[in-house]
Amino acid sequence: MKKLFTLSATFLLAVILFSSCRKADVIVANEESYWLNQDEGEVVYSEPGCGYWVVETYNGYTVVYSNSINQPYEGELIYGNFSSRGPRNLYNYQGRFVFGATVTDYWLSYGQALDVLDYYCPIYGGKSEQQRVIKKATKLKKK
Repeated sequence: MKKLFTLSATFLLAVILFSSCRKADVIVANEESYWLNQDEGEVVYSEPGCGYWVVETYNGYTVVYSNSINQPYEGELIYGNFSSRGPRNLYNYQGRFVFGATVTDYWLSYGQALDVLDYYCPIYGGKSEQQRVIKKATKLKKK
């Protein structure tokens, strides 16, 4: 009798616990209309030997870090929140995929973006005498 009561009480508690859970409002990661309403930026600097890359946005330049697997190429459009520091998901418009990255610095001028890159990646292409050049955005739609 004790076993039956204990099993019944455990089953009833599990049913109450699992029935009270509901699926929260979740943003579908690959929902393109959601991402196209975020900040738009064009990758203007990307180097294979460095995990840091630069996005030109309406507010200036943003330095972003991601692993080499998710690192976009120069000229690709990226959508997401570029106006604060921290880890976040970004959307690569050309590749049509969402990836994780970390915004390290934002709203920078051209010179500040170069300084940040020099800090995080001091060796440029193995040649210290060669200067970095950040390209200008060509696909970014100015508002």
